[in-house]
Order: sequence, then C-alpha cells, then structure tokens
Amino acid sequence: MACAGSTPDAEEFGEVPSAEELYAEGNAKLEEGGIHFWFIDTRDHQGAINTFQDIIDNYPYSDYATLAELRIADTYYEQELWEEAVSYYRDFSELHPDHEKVPYTILRAALAYYHQSRPANRDQTATRQALGQLERLRSNYPQAAESEEADELWRVLRTRLGTSVMNIGDFYMERSEYRSAADRFRSVLNEYPGLGLDAKALFKLGLCYREMNLNDEAARIFQVIMENYDGSEVAAAAQDYIPASN
Repeated sequence: MACAGSTPDAEEFGEVPSAEELYAEGNAKLEEGGIHFWFIDTRDHQGAINTFQDIIDNYPYSDYATLAELRIADTYYEQELWEEAVSYYRDFSELHPDHEKVPYTILRAALAYYHQSRPANRDQTATRQALGQLERLRSNYPQAAESEEADELWRVLRTRLGTSVMNIGDFYMERSEYRSAADRFRSVLNEYPGLGLDAKALFKLGLCYREMNLNDEAARIFQVIMENYDGSEVAAAAQDYIPASN
C-alpha cells in the first residue's frame, strides 16, 4: 500500500502504446547502432525482442502480433542463436499455416539447422533436420521462390549424407567386414543417386563382392562402370578387374 502523499508510478497506470507504435519501437532498436570496430554489434537485440513480445502479450489478435513473431525469429537468426530461431520459425508456420511468409520461415528454419550441421565424418542429425525442412518446403510450396532457392542447398545436404554413408562403408571395408560395407554402398546407390557418388559406390561395391567371392556380380558391376563412366578414373580402375576375353 502506498504511503500517504506518495504518487503512483506513472507507468503503472499508463496506457500501453499501440501495437503499431510498439512495432516501430522494436524496429528502431534494431536500426539504432550497428556493427562497429572489432565487429561489435551495438544494436539492442534483446530490447527489440522484448518490445515485440509486448505486442504479442498485449495485442495477441493484431496483425502486428503476427509480424512481431516473425521479427523475433529473424532477430534470433541474425544473432546466430539458431535453436531459438528454429523454435520461432517452426511455431510461426504451425500457428499461421496460410500466411504468405510460411515458405520463408521453413527455409529459414532449414538454414538455421544447416548452420548447426557438421562435416560428413561427424554426426548428421542437424543435416537431416535441415533436409526435413527443405523437403517440406519443396513438397508443400513447389511454386514459392524459396523452393527454388532451396534446391541447391538440398543437393549439398543430400550429398553430405551420401558421403557420410560412404565413409561408414569405407570404415567397414578397412576392417574386412565386406557384407556390412556392401550394404552401405548399396544404400548410397539406392538413396542418394545422381549426386556424383554413384561411380565410386559401384566400384567399392564391386570390390566388396570380389572379397565375398561373388565374382560374377562383381564383374557385372565393373562392366556397368566401363559402359557408363567411360574415360573416368573409376572406369580405368574397373578395367583392371574385368577378365580379359579370349
């Protein structure tokens, strides 16, 4: 209870600024300052996020609330806070499935996962998560500009996964576990075709078959390599394993 003669805090009973005013205030916090010497970013990212959250809390049914959700996601993305950005982008697309910005949020979520992904010789969880978003985008919004932009990244990430499987196959080959190695090379051919891995996967599969005494199958594979990759280093190597004709 306030003491006699005291004056209540003006903000306590003051009116909340309009959604439009709050939105402008949040954007202003992201525009003021900038990146200065030693790459120090002086923009008030957290202040902007708090202001956009005020819109969501006080005007949940306003169009500005929807815009504020997107600005929060973008602000986290700009700070390279990938997990937070993914959370807001995914929430946006789920809460506003018919919004015109949904393809944008799906692509951004994919890119946030991509930035967390690791080389082909490391864990590929984030790569698979990024691909999941890209495949959702390509499947549900094939005409969106974002889908065209996603195509190259989709190929890069698919190649990384295929290379990861190739690496596992090589691991088994080095340990003379040829059946397990062959399974991986067949997986590359079946699941990741057309990415530039086919010839090497075929060749290594042929080598595995030779070690498993499946000589006829191996010979057929080497012949396929000669016919389809003529002039390549892999074809030259395969030539050494094709029996000379009488």
